Amino acid sequence: MSNMERGTMNLGDIKRLRVERHWSQEQLAEMSGLSVRTIQRIENGDNAGMESLKALASVFEVDLSASDKAREVEQARKEEAYVQSLKGLYKLMAVAVFSLLFPFITGLQNSDWGAFGWMLLSWVIILGAYSINSFDLFGERWRQRVIKKKFGND
Repeated sequence: MSNMERGTMNLGDIKRLRVERHWSQEQLAEMSGLSVRTIQRIENGDNAGMESLKALASVFEVDLSASDKAREVEQARKEEAYVQSLKGLYKLMAVAVFSLLFPFITGLQNSDWGAFGWMLLSWVIILGAYSINSFDLFGERWRQRVIKKKFGND
């Protein structure tokens, strides 16, 4: 059953509802008492205040689903945290590559790969630890799979 069949609305519905009614953003802004810029931000997925959502729900004559908003906000937080972790990993990898250049060149010239090998091993350990910590490789889904496999619980 869709949100509209239940008479509720979430952030993803706003643009669709406006377009279905053949309203411009300006018309929706006027009817809701919000600015056009606020309508644009909400339709682009930016956070919306509860008062803005209530005004839009009133215009569309639907109930505001607070649980959907909370779920969307939590999902947005998780996505942002993931993106920041990924950026951190890329930065760390760039530092690793640059720090390995000198030992690599030295190894090519002297055929002594000891320093390069130890630095490479160190960076593999550091990057691995960062990945395990940042991306929660052993998080809740992993925990549930292990418990289900061991005990057969749902």
